[in-house]
Amino acid sequence: MESTHEIAHMCIVAKGPKNGPAPIPQEGKWVRAKEIKDIFGLTHGVGWCAPQQGACKLTLNVKSGIIEEALVETIGCSGMTHSAAMAAEILPGKTILEAMNSDLVCDAINVAMRELFLQIVYGRTQTAFSEGGLPIGAGLEDLGKGLRSVTATMYGTREKGARYLEMKLPLTAIVKSSGINLSNLAL
Repeated sequence: MESTHEIAHMCIVAKGPKNGPAPIPQEGKWVRAKEIKDIFGLTHGVGWCAPQQGACKLTLNVKSGIIEEALVETIGCSGMTHSAAMAAEILPGKTILEAMNSDLVCDAINVAMRELFLQIVYGRTQTAFSEGGLPIGAGLEDLGKGLRSVTATMYGTREKGARYLEMKLPLTAIVKSSGINLSNLAL
């Protein structure tokens, strides 16, 4: 390696002890992560695109540095749905570093990936203090029994009031909140 004239003429100063990396909490243990395979955790993050037309909530479950599970939820432009489908195909099986260097097409998904990467490598995951972490499939449990994202599209004006354009709730949530007894319905 080449160095400048000033550096070449400096005296060597002994370094202190070799501490290694600072320990981070992962799945109920304090780990000194030195390699990708040392990374574990389930976490969620949100990203947004530059024109702020949409957002993505990304959930990853990482075991031994490999993404075992990816839940991609988007709201915004129509292109995001295609990008979400691609991301759900691309991410599982990649290391966290490979995923960080993958173009997930949509800026919102890429930003969510960046935010998750930071959470994961700094030990700020939802499973940081959960002994043994969460099993594969835990990300899907976020969606509830209906296995779909809960979204709402509302619009309001001062003059005319609120308009409830669309509320996508799992059927089980609608039934519970309405008090409807499905056993009395003939299907």
